[in-house]
Amino acid sequence: MKQQVLKALANPARIFYVPYSLAVLNFAVQFIIFIVIFVASLLIYGTDSEVSPLYFLISVIIVHSILAIYSKRDPQIGQIISAKIQLMKKKIPNKLAA
Repeated sequence: MKQQVLKALANPARIFYVPYSLAVLNFAVQFIIFIVIFVASLLIYGTDSEVSPLYFLISVIIVHSILAIYSKRDPQIGQIISAKIQLMKKKIPNKLAA
């Protein structure tokens, strides 16, 4: 039983070599940014806007590959970032969050 628990902690769930939480967070943030840019473009330029979903897909792939490189070095990076977010939500001072 201990071996399965340790294995699950040492190898977090991944989506294309990136920890699951980081991959979902990456897609969500990129999607929100794209929607904001797209809506702003429509409001400013109307139907003549030059914003393409291809930019969104390219940026998601680039950021995902960067995350894959960093998570290869530190497989627990997703858990570290989620722990930091939890500390920020609890408003713990930076000295304790380090």
